[in-house]
Amino acid sequence: MNKQQQRALLLSLVGLVALPVAAAKKTTPAPAVVNDFPTQARIEYVLQCMDDHGGQNLNNLYHCVCAVDTLAAAMKYDDYNQALIFTQAFNMGGDRGAEFRDPPQSARLRERLKEVQAKTDESCFPAVKTHPSDVSVQQKP
Repeated sequence: MNKQQQRALLLSLVGLVALPVAAAKKTTPAPAVVNDFPTQARIEYVLQCMDDHGGQNLNNLYHCVCAVDTLAAAMKYDDYNQALIFTQAFNMGGDRGAEFRDPPQSARLRERLKEVQAKTDESCFPAVKTHPSDVSVQQKP
């Protein structure tokens, strides 16, 4: 094989390697935004969740991080924030409370938050199931 043939073969091989790479660059979509929850909101959620479940420990941290990830995947942050405000201020009396109870989006967002929280409870806080063989029976002496 002469030098010209070697060069042609080398260029062909380079082209074969570069072609899929170039094609992949053109067809690869931009990464989708997983969620729009700010870090501070995530931390506040996790800390409150841990307090609600008995305090700060690694077990609660694991489950509460799962919960905030599930929540963030299911709701936009703005919707979550509004739902949280509507939920917290729902029982406020008088005309000021009506601002949080009466808007049409209030009921919709509160219900959506309740559904998502039920989903997070189901997927991130599995009920402890005991098998009958796990229960020790003490016999009287």
